[in-house]
Parts: sequence; C-alpha cells; structure tokens
Amino acid sequence: MERNIYDEDHEAFRDVVKEFIKRYVTNEKREQWDAAGEIDRATMRAAGDAGVIGLSVPEEFGGAGMLQDYRFRTIVNEEVIRAGAGSLAGAFGIQDDLAVPYLVHMGTQEQKQKWLPRMATGEIIGALAMTEPGAGSDLRGISTTAKKTDGGYIVNGAKTFISSGATADIFVVFVKTGEGNRPDAFSLLLLEAEMAGFDHGKKLHKMGFHGHDTAELSFTDVFVPDENLIGGEEGKGFVQLMLNLPLERLSIGVAGAAAAQAGVEWTIAYTKDREAFGQRIIDFQNTRFTMADLVTTVDALWAYVDRAITLYGENKLSAEDAAQVKFWATEREWEVLDACVQLHGGYGYIMEYPIARAFLDARVHRIYGGTNEIMRDIVSRRIAGKR
Repeated sequence: MERNIYDEDHEAFRDVVKEFIKRYVTNEKREQWDAAGEIDRATMRAAGDAGVIGLSVPEEFGGAGMLQDYRFRTIVNEEVIRAGAGSLAGAFGIQDDLAVPYLVHMGTQEQKQKWLPRMATGEIIGALAMTEPGAGSDLRGISTTAKKTDGGYIVNGAKTFISSGATADIFVVFVKTGEGNRPDAFSLLLLEAEMAGFDHGKKLHKMGFHGHDTAELSFTDVFVPDENLIGGEEGKGFVQLMLNLPLERLSIGVAGAAAAQAGVEWTIAYTKDREAFGQRIIDFQNTRFTMADLVTTVDALWAYVDRAITLYGENKLSAEDAAQVKFWATEREWEVLDACVQLHGGYGYIMEYPIARAFLDARVHRIYGGTNEIMRDIVSRRIAGKR
C-alpha cells in the first residue's frame, strides 16, 4: 500500500541517503563495525558532511533544522536499516533523536553555540545517560548525585546500558541535585568524556546491535562547571526528560517499522530465489499466505506510525500516544521478523544474512526507551483517568 506522507523534498533527500549508503555502508564496513563493537568516527563525519545526520540541529548552528519534521529521520532509518546496517541506524538515532534535542529545546544559547555545530558535522558524538545498575525504567530511583560546589557540581555514581557510551564525547546525564525523589530533585548535566574522574568503563557484549557500542559509565568526584547545567536552571531534569521522551519513543517505533519492512522485503526476495521440492519457496501456499499476512501487517504498521509522525510534526503527539506507538510497533516488528526468520529456514539463523542480524537487533526495542510493560502502564493510566 502506497504511503503518502512524503513530498518531493523528502524523496530528493532519500536519494542523498542512498548515495551515502552506496559509498559508506559496505559489507566490509559492517564487518568492521561488528568486530570493533562501534561505528568509526570517519563514518560519522562522512554522515555529517552528507547531511545524513545533524537533521535536528537548527540551521543557525549548521544543521538542517528538521527537528519537528521527523519524516527526514524516518527516511534515514528506512534506508540504513534496509541496507542491513541497524547498528549505524542506532548510532544516528542516539545523536539526532536523543542527544541533540536536549540542547536544541533546553540548552542555553552558550551551550548550543559550543556543541551543536560540531554535533551537526559528526565531529562531536553525543549520548544520553539515564539508566543505572539499580534503576532502569524507574528514573526517580537513580542514585547518581551532583553536589553543588563553588563554580559547579561534584558528580558521583554510575550509569549502565548507555548507547554510544564508549565513543561519545559529551553526555546528557540525569543526576540528583536535591533530596528525595520529587521531580525538582533532579537535573541534567552535560558531562564531557575527558573530565577528570569520568570513566567510560567497559563495552557491554550484547545480543544484538554488535556494531554500535553500549557501555558502563562511572563518575568519581567529577567536577562539572555551572555552564554545563542543561538550561542553566537546577531541578528541571525530570521535566526535561519527560518533554523529550515522546520523540525517543517515536524514534524506536519508526526503527521497528523500518526493520519490519526491510525483513519482509528480504524475505520476499529470498523465497523467490530459493527452491525446495522442485519449486520456489514463494510458490508454496503456506509461504504465500504468510507473506500476505506480513505485508498487510507492515502496511497497517506504517499507517499507524505515519500518523504519529504527522502528529509529532504538529506538536500534538502526547506521551501516551508515543508510548502506544513504541510498544505496538516493536511488538509487530518482533512478530514479523520472527516469521521472516522461519521462512529463511536454516539460513535465517546465519549471521551473514541480514534477517538474522535484524532479528537480534529487534529484541532490545521492547526493552529500551522504557519497557513495553511500562508503556502499557502509561497508556492504561490515561484510560483509567490517572496520572
């Protein structure tokens, strides 16, 4: 079913993304990323030069100024994931959907001028650090503290499961600056990787996204100057996180839809090429019926996700809407990719095939950004009239 959310400018941008992929997303590159456990900086710089990242950075700071038009980011997800480079799509998402928006929406003018131009070019890599060893979806349960001192804060604590954690240069870090767990007890600080007492820790060996680094972070008496307090006002961190969570969850839903679509496309091609018992796999009735179900599921998924993208562009996507998109899209992604693996037979279990990598990558989509159980709780509270 034809989608109708894109115009000529978006399709022209798709050509730009395809050209970038043709030049920089090769089988050799994917193998290098997986072996190293991270995306190399040259690729990030090339993406910046091509305008494939930096989409959410305002034009005055060297970006494309497309933060509210998420259609451009959707195209990046579609094409990069279709190229079998889920890890690269993940790295781009951390930069443009998580790190940059906090500076764009909440940063001081000085913070924007200092960091955004180099984030647009890929010279500076950003990350978001919320999750801790003892606090995941329950953000108010964090224990990382930032004690006020002359000229800044002293930060102590640890974070875990931080995407781009081993390679990022700057981190938007969720910390406690007050007592208790009231919303005004938390702040966001911008920590720089080279600050004394900041330890990246080890890369975590994950089930999927092998080419995109995830790491533990630890902070031991890290001095962070006052000018690195996001927005310049203490006690706003929890509210700031809540404001950006809809975008984060929309981005996961979009990635899920893009992966489901790519999986179906790979599977159609495979079943047309592969033969068994003297005929193509696609010619078996079970295969055709299964593919009919999968194609329809993906069409319906995009119709729903596209509506959410439109609402986001109109500043109408609520936290509950985003939660629905996140859990529903990623559940459908998992079902679709599981069926696609099955239709690949034994080859679906081989890592040389993109469907195997996509299947492993997909598993975390139901966990990060808030588990799907938490998403259901958010939605159910709206239904019940609770907050």
